[in-house]
Amino acid sequence: MAVAEDLDSATDSQWDWVAEQTRTYLASGGTEGHENNGVHTLVLATTGRKTGQPRRTCLIYSRSGDEFVVVASKGGADDDPAWFKNLLANPSVGVQAGTHRFTAHARVASAAEREPLWTQMAQIFPLYDDYAQKTDRMIPIVLLTPQTQPRS
Repeated sequence: MAVAEDLDSATDSQWDWVAEQTRTYLASGGTEGHENNGVHTLVLATTGRKTGQPRRTCLIYSRSGDEFVVVASKGGADDDPAWFKNLLANPSVGVQAGTHRFTAHARVASAAEREPLWTQMAQIFPLYDDYAQKTDRMIPIVLLTPQTQPRS
């Protein structure tokens, strides 16, 4: 069960550039790496479904009310990203969005929620539409609902 405190000790993404961005983001307390040309990213910590160890990655996000929205695109690959598989197995996650750190509950957007959220996310990051064309899978949209009050 990942919680906010796992962000500091979690294993980084296997992708070097993501791992470097994540480390910079966390080392700065969220002041570096949170926003780039109007696109916001957060750091997500999940529990490894096979290892039980915390894992972390950086993801583009948006907001829908009190929830944070992320896309499990994996660049349009035919399989879901590991972080998504992990949160399906254990939906308790740690999140840092800017300087705010909190524990959240992750859930996949319902069919009714998905279409407007996809449009919202593709406006923020148009490559999501390209990724959707590269794969036959329905790219999941995940909603992260804070379970603890965000703290700076």
